[in-house]
Amino acid sequence: MQSELLPRSKSPSIPIADNHRLVQLTDILDWEELQQRAQQIRRAKLKNAAGRPPHLRTTLGTMVLRAIRKLTYREAEDLVQYYAPARYLCGLTETQWTPDFTTIQDFAELMGEEGVRLINQYVVQLAVKHKLANPKILVADTTAQEAAIPYPNEMGLMAGFLRSVAAAAAKVGQGLKGFMQQTVSQFRAARHKAREYRLFAKSKESKDQVMGQMLTIVEKLNEHLGKALGATVTQGAKLRKYAIVAKNKLGQLLDTMSKLVPQIRYWIRTGKVASGKIISLHIPQLYSIVRGKVGKAVEFGLSWGIRRVGGGYLLATLAHNRKELQDTKYALRAVNEHIALFGSAPRSYAYDRGGYSVENVCALKKLGVKEVGLAPRGGTPWSVSGPAREGLIRERALVEAGIGTLKSSRYGFTRPAARSTAMMGACGQRALLGFNANKLVRELAEGKNLRLSG
Repeated sequence: MQSELLPRSKSPSIPIADNHRLVQLTDILDWEELQQRAQQIRRAKLKNAAGRPPHLRTTLGTMVLRAIRKLTYREAEDLVQYYAPARYLCGLTETQWTPDFTTIQDFAELMGEEGVRLINQYVVQLAVKHKLANPKILVADTTAQEAAIPYPNEMGLMAGFLRSVAAAAAKVGQGLKGFMQQTVSQFRAARHKAREYRLFAKSKESKDQVMGQMLTIVEKLNEHLGKALGATVTQGAKLRKYAIVAKNKLGQLLDTMSKLVPQIRYWIRTGKVASGKIISLHIPQLYSIVRGKVGKAVEFGLSWGIRRVGGGYLLATLAHNRKELQDTKYALRAVNEHIALFGSAPRSYAYDRGGYSVENVCALKKLGVKEVGLAPRGGTPWSVSGPAREGLIRERALVEAGIGTLKSSRYGFTRPAARSTAMMGACGQRALLGFNANKLVRELAEGKNLRLSG
């Protein structure tokens, strides 16, 4: 095929359509306010202000872009570098500089769940300012954010421990060479037990027997690992880069398996799950959440409290443990958080029967809620009646629809690509930011009779 006589220009010059979704969103947001909120997080987390000035305007733009498009760090880097509306969103139309994926990732880790929550709160407050959201109406509920982990059975956790230890120990190098040589036969025996469990153990008795034998091997391996790591410390072995990361990973695995071994022994002995059971070797802070749903009685991950203000905008609170956001507690906490953000209690408030109690109804009325729509239990009468009750029932149903949208593949609230609870929290808040930002720009465009593109 004959090539073109004149080479094509690689610096195209095209106008950006004013009705593009990213352009409209850029013009709506107050970037000075967003930068002040980001600086608030930076000052709280950094020791000092040494180093180069941060590109806050650009990195905040990439955060918003990843929220509304659900992008990986490398995909975000590519779009910001070559996609004109994305460069407009990030304030880069007058320069050729662009952030790389590590800059985007570092900023995401720095902001964390708290930083993204502050940005999301600004978007909801902006919706209230434009009269698209009504803070006089509030509905709350709890939900689970599932983690991207395999189903946590005992044999799977032990087999995963062996694989992770072997991979990390190989990266440490000479520091753990003796450990690997001394435990070759134990690793081989453990692999045979894992195969025997999956292929040949059919009855509960045989499964428990093989599991007990596997647990004995794993416990001994964990003891050897502890001694080997202690020896590297006393010998002052010099490790660099990935070897340091691998050694820290081995220390985390050692600590996690030390806690998991007695829990597995309890399961073999009683057939019951131990309290505070570890369900993930790599994110041991995760916990099981009993939901009682058809086909999914238990979910594994983190608990969240979701608040829906009138108009459909969502706010969220992450639980730091499984007991923090129980329904009876969160029914009150949701209103207190609403007051802290908007300055006054909602006029109407709805929650499902999990949050109902006579004490909660009285406490909500003292907080200033006029229409308390906690769904009563049994034959107890409602605190509201007539049109107010019907309206709160409709609002209560809509919060489920909002949660379902958050968990769709578009926003990725559930099963995020995160390797820690901190980043799971940031991913959860980013899903809400994307949901609210898309809703805000869409409704403002409808008010202008503007048809969005992009």
